[in-house]
Amino acid sequence: MSAAASYVRFQGTTRSPRGHFPGVFALANGLAREGKLSDEQYRFWRAGNDWYDANYPNPSHTDPNVYDPDLNPGAVAWFKATARHLIERVDGYLEILAAHEVACERVESTAPGRVVYEDEVQVVVVPWENDVGLLGDGATRRR
Repeated sequence: MSAAASYVRFQGTTRSPRGHFPGVFALANGLAREGKLSDEQYRFWRAGNDWYDANYPNPSHTDPNVYDPDLNPGAVAWFKATARHLIERVDGYLEILAAHEVACERVESTAPGRVVYEDEVQVVVVPWENDVGLLGDGATRRR
C-alpha cells in the first residue's frame, strides 16, 4: 500500500447496472446466490461472511439510508487502511473471484469521496462530483 493511502477498496472492473463498480463482497455474494460456488468455496464464503458480520459494522444497520441511490448516489464502502485485520481476510474472496474469472482490483485513495458514514474500520462515500466512475483524489489502482 502506498504510504499516503488512507483507504482501500476491492472492486470489480465492470460497472453494475446502477453505474458503480461492485465491491468484492457483492461480487462473491452474487456468485453464491447464482449457485456457482463449489462446496469448498461455499463453505469459505459462508464462514467468511459470518466472520465479517460478527467483526465488522454494517453501515446499513446504523443508517438504513446510507446506500439510498437518491440520497447518496453511487455510495460505496472503503476499508480504512488501518483495518488490516479485515483487509487481510479479503484474499480468500479474491481467490474465489479469480477462479470464476471475475476481474477485481485493489484501489487505494487518500480521499475517495464525500463521507456519508464512518466507523472505526471503514467509510462509506459518495464519489466526488457524484460520478460513480471517479476514484477520488489520490486514488491508485492495482490488479
